[in-house]
Amino acid sequence: VQLVESGGGLVQAGGSLTLSCVWSGITFREFAIGWFRQAPEQERVGVTCISSNSGNTNYAASVKGRFTISTNNANNTMWLQMEDLTPEDTAVYYCAAVSPWFGSDCSWGAFYFYGQGTPVTVSS
Repeated sequence: VQLVESGGGLVQAGGSLTLSCVWSGITFREFAIGWFRQAPEQERVGVTCISSNSGNTNYAASVKGRFTISTNNANNTMWLQMEDLTPEDTAVYYCAAVSPWFGSDCSWGAFYFYGQGTPVTVSS
């Protein structure tokens, strides 16, 4: 499985940014895909994910209402729309996947395919 992120960059606090991820090599129809992030000197944590079986999404409390995940499974593309960004959102953002995945809800601990990451810096 290959995951390639793009769209990271520098943005001012209060601004918006949209990340993209293109995946390949997922052969099962049942999978989950999502975004993780790792801030400097912190562990990588889940941001949001979606299960292909149900379309159900999961959001970390810190981003709920500000970030939106979307996918186009026909084009193997996922997006993360980020709004009202704050300096606390500064991190390297990783696209992640797990397949097969038969659950209706995605689970942070289940992911084991990761991309190389794209950095996001939010200035105050």
